[in-house]
Amino acid sequence: MSTRTSTATTAHADARRSRSANGPAHAYERPACLEQPDLYQDPLLEEPPISTAPAAVRRRAAMLESRAQELCQGCPLLTDCLYRAVVDHNVSGIAGGTTERQRTEIRRRLDWTVQPEDFDTLAGVTGRHRQVDHDEVVRLRHANPHESLETLAQRLGCSLSTVKRHLRRARTEPRKPKQTRPAPSLSAVLAAHAAVINRFRVAA
Repeated sequence: MSTRTSTATTAHADARRSRSANGPAHAYERPACLEQPDLYQDPLLEEPPISTAPAAVRRRAAMLESRAQELCQGCPLLTDCLYRAVVDHNVSGIAGGTTERQRTEIRRRLDWTVQPEDFDTLAGVTGRHRQVDHDEVVRLRHANPHESLETLAQRLGCSLSTVKRHLRRARTEPRKPKQTRPAPSLSAVLAAHAAVINRFRVAA
């Protein structure tokens, strides 16, 4: 299972738990994406073909997309999944009955940005000889308090002195709180979704 697909699956699982905690379970417990993973994880849905791809490939991708979106419409978690796929998780393929392109347009209308999950950093797999972010050093230190600074330097692909400098800065400089804005409301996401879907239908 790909990283992006596992993130999408997590979104569905979170939505299912949320719904179960707030009300009676629906008779249809398992979303179609979990019942038919081969469809939703098809490479043509995860990475749609470019316009110059063979016509047969583009037709198959369009067929898969249409089928996946059709199945999404019958899912009781559709609204939850759509909201999480727009607001919380930057995933590929079909999620919440939308394509990645449609979700990008929805976020643009909402003026909302979702950063991709930095799984490489969390796993300690980073490239060498690159600029090291201060928050990245501090985050890794907090996540791995028992590791030596030499090991952290190896994870980050930087020198030991760089790690020490950033940790010393974290100890001596007051941390400025980041300005955060509230996430878009469900009604705002649904309104943007309706506008985007209508525009895509007109364009088609």
